[in-house]
Amino acid sequence: MTIEQVREVATGLPRSYEVLVRDRVKFRVGKIVWLAFSADETQMGFAFPKEEREVLVASEPDVFLMPRHSDLRFNWVEVRLDALDEERMREIVVDAWRMVVPQAVSLAME
Repeated sequence: MTIEQVREVATGLPRSYEVLVRDRVKFRVGKIVWLAFSADETQMGFAFPKEEREVLVASEPDVFLMPRHSDLRFNWVEVRLDALDEERMREIVVDAWRMVVPQAVSLAME
């Protein structure tokens, strides 16, 4: 997957918008960052429950990574873009977006 393919999904979600922060592409809902790309655009961080991320990373360490130490306090995890297919990328992006929008907005997408 590429940043362009992810962008296509993320920009189509209600209340989601793209920003550039220190030369890194990020997506926000309001002031909340829910999706961000590494500087080299090979990895993507996304909103994910803190209490579940260790299990996710342990289940597929070649796909998922723990966030850097300074980001451990956030509901966040990282994924290698080249390890995803389109269906899985779309699922990750939509689930991350659902974590940060009001439930009524999320339910309207179903």
